[in-house]
Amino acid sequence: MTKSIIISTFITIFLAELGDKTQIATLAISGTSKKPLAVFIGSSTALIIASLIGVLLGGSFANFIPESIIKSLAAIGFLVIGITLLIGTPEQSEINQDAK
Repeated sequence: MTKSIIISTFITIFLAELGDKTQIATLAISGTSKKPLAVFIGSSTALIIASLIGVLLGGSFANFIPESIIKSLAAIGFLVIGITLLIGTPEQSEINQDAK
């Protein structure tokens, strides 16, 4: 049981993180710093701490909020992010209008 959770979590997080802005930032920092090991340690530590916060908060929320509500809130959040990415924010619209 634990092994399957570890594997599914690894695959999910690994695929979600591929090509995201964090990876691009890490790539840019590594290319300009000439210290790839230091960048690896820093970015790995940041991801570990961010994941720890998520796990701790997720466990805490699960004790007080039903799973269905948490899933619904997550779905709504992703929907809002998706719509925002599709239509843009008012600030982006102003920038695009100024560029024309």
